[in-house]
Amino acid sequence: MSDNTRNLEASWSARSASAKQKALSAIDGLKLAKEPINFNSVHLKSGVSKHFLYEDEDVRATIEAARKDEEAKKIARHKKYDKTSKSKDVIIETKDKYIAKLEAENKQLRKELNQLRAMIYEKK
Repeated sequence: MSDNTRNLEASWSARSASAKQKALSAIDGLKLAKEPINFNSVHLKSGVSKHFLYEDEDVRATIEAARKDEEAKKIARHKKYDKTSKSKDVIIETKDKYIAKLEAENKQLRKELNQLRAMIYEKK
């Protein structure tokens, strides 16, 4: 192998290592900022080409793992919201039943009041 080839390979390796470091630093920065992590956001933050991000196995695995973590957190939030929503539905249904019971009782009391008024009116 010639000196030129060795120098080129060394240069490529150095650039690749630099690009990898930039990408990993960008991922860490996005995590700290709690911003979405995907290939496009890492590309924009680091300045590294998307092709490199997809081709480098370590960087790709890191981005995909971060995306899975974000998705898991999103699903957990939705489950929590769904539980809250369901419990609200149960509370509303219980209150509706209680209101219906009170309305029936109110109607019965009005009927009795009218009957008592009629009895008082007849005695006068």
